[in-house]
Amino acid sequence: MKKIGILFGQENTFPQAFVDRVNQKAVDGITAEFVRIEEVEQAVASDYAVIIDRISQDVPFYRAYLKNAALTGTAVINNPFWWSADEKFFNNALAVQLGVPVPKTLLLPSKARPDDTNENSFRNLAMFDWHKAFEKIGFPAFMKPHAGGGWKSVYKVDNPDEAWRAYDETGQLVMLYQEAVDFEDYFRCYCLGGKDVLIMPYEPRNAPHQRYQTEMKTQGEAGEKLLATIKDYTLRLCQGLGYDFNTVEFAVRGGVPIAIDFGNPAPDADLNSVGPENFEWVVEHAAKLAIERAQAQKAGQDNLTWGTFVQKSARQTAIASTDGTVEIGAAVHETNDLGTNPPKAAQPAKKAAAPKKDASPAPVAPEGEVPKPAKKAPAAKAAPAASAPAKPTKSAGKKS
Repeated sequence: MKKIGILFGQENTFPQAFVDRVNQKAVDGITAEFVRIEEVEQAVASDYAVIIDRISQDVPFYRAYLKNAALTGTAVINNPFWWSADEKFFNNALAVQLGVPVPKTLLLPSKARPDDTNENSFRNLAMFDWHKAFEKIGFPAFMKPHAGGGWKSVYKVDNPDEAWRAYDETGQLVMLYQEAVDFEDYFRCYCLGGKDVLIMPYEPRNAPHQRYQTEMKTQGEAGEKLLATIKDYTLRLCQGLGYDFNTVEFAVRGGVPIAIDFGNPAPDADLNSVGPENFEWVVEHAAKLAIERAQAQKAGQDNLTWGTFVQKSARQTAIASTDGTVEIGAAVHETNDLGTNPPKAAQPAKKAAAPKKDASPAPVAPEGEVPKPAKKAPAAKAAPAASAPAKPTKSAGKKS
């Protein structure tokens, strides 16, 4: 029996509906349940063929558990290794290479120094030119954490003073400074399995429970063309990033869909916010995806999804052994008191072969006198240590 598990936190409606839907399908040899974690030991497989992850972004223990499970054969949705490496600034840069329009965006160094650093830690960093940033991005603009965070620490600014005040509040966060897009239409799209897409009209300016209560403004042939482009861009992004379960948001300006936010591997799927029709779609397609992955899962192998970006990079830069192959060795059997990985029965020792005699001639002592060590030259007087570079002063038009 292959088990599908869902790992979740405070959400209530989707996890139970997902488990019920998988079990209602009554696929031979497959069952679904809430993940139960009792003890996590390194390199020991979990009980699950598939796990859908809805919470590890908030619980580091879960992320470590999922990586261990993936290593030992579980198909984790979404890939915990890529999720750990991903962030929104890189997403935007990749989107440009994938041919998907995104807002103009700059990366800001943190306002406060990270812990255990001082001024010498930033000797490679020039003073940030705010006026150049204002000219490039314009107003209004958004300032938000480069690694995401569910609309936390997001600021909309309309002038330089507001930008500086917002920046002063960000502490050690590394922020994005991004143009605001004045849109005539806005969409949020579910994408599951890198192939199934649901395009939902969305109004981010509404209260959270009313954001899906809106309609598409663009109609007719232009509307059909717009939806086709949005689907194409959604697939490009999710396949490039390698997310099995994701949402992508687009703001439409002048008929052009601009990708705003597309790294949401644990997207909202609550009945009370997305509405009954969207909820039914995501429950059904999540159940189908999990069953497909369970049927394809092979115990002890890598069953993760890797995006085209990682696949291409791995092919180009793989490190080869001398004979061109690298293989994982046999598992090490640890001796411990946990009862797992018991040691194999000892095999009778083979009789050691007699050492071969060295056929090389015996060494001959060198002739002549042993050279005396040269006298040490007097040590040069140490030069005074270079003084730390002066901290740049703030000019009237710049803010650190």
